[in-house]
Amino acid sequence: MSEPMTCRQTLAITSHRVLAGDLNEHETVYGGRLLEMLDGTASISAARIAKSVNVTASMDQTNFIAPFGLQDSFCIETYVSGCGNRSIEVFAKIIGEHLQTGERYIGLTSFLTFVIADKSVSLDKIIPETAEEKMINAGYKKRQAERMSNLKSQKEFNASLSSDYPWDI
Repeated sequence: MSEPMTCRQTLAITSHRVLAGDLNEHETVYGGRLLEMLDGTASISAARIAKSVNVTASMDQTNFIAPFGLQDSFCIETYVSGCGNRSIEVFAKIIGEHLQTGERYIGLTSFLTFVIADKSVSLDKIIPETAEEKMINAGYKKRQAERMSNLKSQKEFNASLSSDYPWDI
């Protein structure tokens, strides 16, 4: 078992200024670009507690709340919000800032799950300290149960899918 860690010890933060190349046809940051950056930042939080090779298993409850435009910046904040035996839940939020006014806003929230590849590694619980961390961590067991139920359904669904070439059907 690893040593218990606080959410703060797993905190990863990346800041970005929105550039023209980040925009889609709506002149907001392309969602796929946000997800790529989100996964990269969240993987740092997971690695801080895992101290072992781990992989992204899922992005759950990803909510696009408000867009980011050309005169904005955004800050991705992630930290571990729960641990199973080898699974790591990471909470993520992206905070936007209108650089000309200083107004800050929540633009996206998500929970990501990472899995440690080495079956001999076991994790301890994460320790929340702030009011936000405590509120988020309090829902971990419920979210974990939902993920396990969804995983079973997903496996059944996947077993019914075809990998044949569609033009051969």
